[in-house]
Amino acid sequence: MIDFSKIPSPAYVIEEKLLRKNLSLIKSVQEQAGIKIILAFKAFAMWKSFPIIREYVNYSAASSAWEARLALEKMGSKAHTYSPAYTEEEFPVIKSCSSHITFNSMSQFYRFYKKTLNNLTKISCGLRINPEYSEVRTSLYNPVVSGSRLGITREELGNNLPEGIEGLHFHTLFESNSYALENTLNHVEDKFGDLFSKIKWLNMGGGHLITQENYSITHLIELLQNFRKKYPHLQIILEPGAAFVWQTGVLVSSVVDIVKNNRVETAILNISFTCHMPDCLEMPYQPRIRGALQKVIEGKPTYRMGGNSCLSGDFIGDWSFNEELKIGDKIIFEDMIHYTVVKTTMFNGIPHPDIYIWKINDKLEIYRKFNYDDYKNRMS
Repeated sequence: MIDFSKIPSPAYVIEEKLLRKNLSLIKSVQEQAGIKIILAFKAFAMWKSFPIIREYVNYSAASSAWEARLALEKMGSKAHTYSPAYTEEEFPVIKSCSSHITFNSMSQFYRFYKKTLNNLTKISCGLRINPEYSEVRTSLYNPVVSGSRLGITREELGNNLPEGIEGLHFHTLFESNSYALENTLNHVEDKFGDLFSKIKWLNMGGGHLITQENYSITHLIELLQNFRKKYPHLQIILEPGAAFVWQTGVLVSSVVDIVKNNRVETAILNISFTCHMPDCLEMPYQPRIRGALQKVIEGKPTYRMGGNSCLSGDFIGDWSFNEELKIGDKIIFEDMIHYTVVKTTMFNGIPHPDIYIWKINDKLEIYRKFNYDDYKNRMS
């Protein structure tokens, strides 16, 4: 258990014990289902934790040249890389750091495939397909909305795969359960199943929230085992990101002022939602605060949480507490490791939260401390 009296503010803190718990579950699913599960850097790329992760999982998914480099340099293995579009400038890095490259369109495939053939080691190439089905309700995260730029529909693909394609890749889930995957697989098989005999691997993308408390691991394993029985020649790949670090850490902040306006009390914090918790505004969703009541209760001290930027919409609210907040109180936001650190900005020059790990031996270890030079050097 983290001793928050030892944690400076602001800070992201990941807890090694909880990280290992998630990793153990993921490794177990991988072994029982007979598949490969890889870490998607788009959700989590805290590379100083990779020595821990490599004890359980050896491979990663990249979405850019920089992520592919990180896979090779810090994960110690070449990446499974997919990007909506590659460029001539970055592709040499992509191919030198990737074991698998997935193309988003036929034009990208025809433009870059031949360049993969002169690589020092063989690269397995694939196409991202669009099954035109998703259960994701938030448009921002739904890759199959009408006119989507992500993936190739069956109509666009035609009847045959081009020579050189060894795999297919779909990604239509977001924090989804195994039943959403089952429904998606039915649509994928219906539209693309006749091509499965011509490929070596099928990447089922990310969005599998395997480590969520109510996720049915049994159903997932049975689903994947049955799918492999139908297509025993296929290597099945899952590339979740959030599931690796779901509920493994927090963002620690402090109250720096309390502002009252029209009966609303706002606790202004030394962090920013737009800078440090962007998914809270993009999704949107209201994160949990440790020690706050689960719902607003009339008569209890109630506060809106405000970020310390000049963006008027940089706030989330409201929460009730058993006691009034005061300047200096710590506000601890739960589950703030996935899709936070990777998406942070330095808008307004707001001090960046430091990054720590709380070790199994109850020692606090710093991963990264940010200073003025980090901000200055991004500007010019």
